[in-house]
Amino acid sequence: MKKTLILAVLALMSVTVVVAQKAEVLYFKADMPCCKARACNNLEADIKAVVEKNYPKGDVVFKQVRIADEANKALVEKHQAKAQTIVIVGKKKKKKQQVIDVSEVVRGCVRSGDKTELETKLVEAINKAIK
Repeated sequence: MKKTLILAVLALMSVTVVVAQKAEVLYFKADMPCCKARACNNLEADIKAVVEKNYPKGDVVFKQVRIADEANKALVEKHQAKAQTIVIVGKKKKKKQQVIDVSEVVRGCVRSGDKTELETKLVEAINKAIK
């Protein structure tokens, strides 16, 4: 009886988390040589930090998607993803889902080295996807 009650509570909590989620930030990652992998890992860490800092309640979730993983093939094709593609997927509204590719914006901010601009533009795009 106790096990059933605990499982029911856990199931209810997991449904609550899924319902509360408003957007996903998908970071597509490829297996790269060492020097490129370091830059890729740094970019991933920066984006993840922005998401966690600005959306601490978990309503926006950061997800790494490995391009080489066969389980992600449909997702990679859907977003025409390559290494370091960053896509924001908003919640479905009226059978339409808001999808924003911010790869070029993020690359521009990384080239300039301006992490404040990266955070500002990423948060702006996420908020647009949520609305």
